[in-house]
Amino acid sequence: MKLPFFIAGRIAFNRERTFSRFIIHIAITATALSVAVMILATALVNGFQKTVSQKVFGFWGHIHITRYQPYGGLVTEEVPFESSDSLINAIKAVPDIKSVDEYATRSAILKAKDEIEGVVFKGVGRNYHWLHLKPYLIAGHVIQFPDSGYSQQVILSAYLARELKVKINDPVIIFFVQKGDLTPQARKLTVAGIYKTSIEDYDKTFIIGDLDLLRRLSDWEPDDIGGYEVTVNNYKNMDSVSNTLYNRVLPQYLTSSTIHQIFPNIFDWLNLQNMNELIIIIIMAIVAIINMVTALLILILERTNMVGILKSLGMRNESLQKIFIYQAGYIVLTGLLIGNIIGLCLGWIQKATGLLKLNESIYYMPTVPIEFKWWQVAVIDVGTLIVCLLVLIIPSLIIRRISPVKAVQFR
Repeated sequence: MKLPFFIAGRIAFNRERTFSRFIIHIAITATALSVAVMILATALVNGFQKTVSQKVFGFWGHIHITRYQPYGGLVTEEVPFESSDSLINAIKAVPDIKSVDEYATRSAILKAKDEIEGVVFKGVGRNYHWLHLKPYLIAGHVIQFPDSGYSQQVILSAYLARELKVKINDPVIIFFVQKGDLTPQARKLTVAGIYKTSIEDYDKTFIIGDLDLLRRLSDWEPDDIGGYEVTVNNYKNMDSVSNTLYNRVLPQYLTSSTIHQIFPNIFDWLNLQNMNELIIIIIMAIVAIINMVTALLILILERTNMVGILKSLGMRNESLQKIFIYQAGYIVLTGLLIGNIIGLCLGWIQKATGLLKLNESIYYMPTVPIEFKWWQVAVIDVGTLIVCLLVLIIPSLIIRRISPVKAVQFR
């Protein structure tokens, strides 16, 4: 065993009640808390981004294919175009595409008893993939389509159901107004399901019904749609898939837009969390470094007499530095172990129990979300260890300036 490592071990595990022992405990505690906060900060940001993104993707998919409109909106009142099996098959043939669904949206008025709400009716087809939306269905069921004609069922949000004072199986009346026609077209529908995404822009606005109903009340052709809702296997590839669709698959009158382009405000807010995460990690790293530097200087000061003796016996400065670097490494590793236990346990408790609550109207979710990514935990651990040890080389250089004669006499 190398002598510096042996001496560092004897000092680190020395049970004598010294001031440096107290400082070591403080340094371990500070390092542990800093690491725990960094782990929880990354897990919290991951949880926010994953939860909100999944809600948006579940409601709208990843890519929209619509008719090109120079001055049109991205979500409502699409210009209809004819759907074709050949185009759907061509879209599905693009790598990484999971599903393609027909849809259309149109502004409408919803009435129940004496209550009226302005809404956007999202019409979906018989083969619509409900799997992404089902997690947010809090009552009832998805729309059931008859063998012929259109479904008279509709799905409302919990907010609209509360404002209209309706529940499952209650009747509602929907009104569509054609451009140039002041007489609204009305249909009586039944509330089949109630959803809740906690995203205010969605819950206050959108209802889901049969695409055939929208076609009939809009005087569209039987195969007309507002667009295709495309879901990909890996959301990180949506930009490249969208570009491939636009450049190689779609006819000139159609365009593709990713959900990031359609709802930039939500995703800009999510990306802003990365900056908050980085700031927290930097602050916690600085706290850990300052505590470690302070602890190392105190350790060197308390062991000045030992340094003088070892120098007089011929130990080189590099070996003396290693003694204190090894001891600092022990402090950092102990702090990392305790910090990982604290951070992971607190995160697991929150994920399992939802103990900490949030204001849904602001944060789009009822509880603080936690999502661990183990590679991030590893990066935090390895990064903290390397940065602390590299920084501690600088204060350890003070050993070179210690005179053996004065150090032996130091009390």
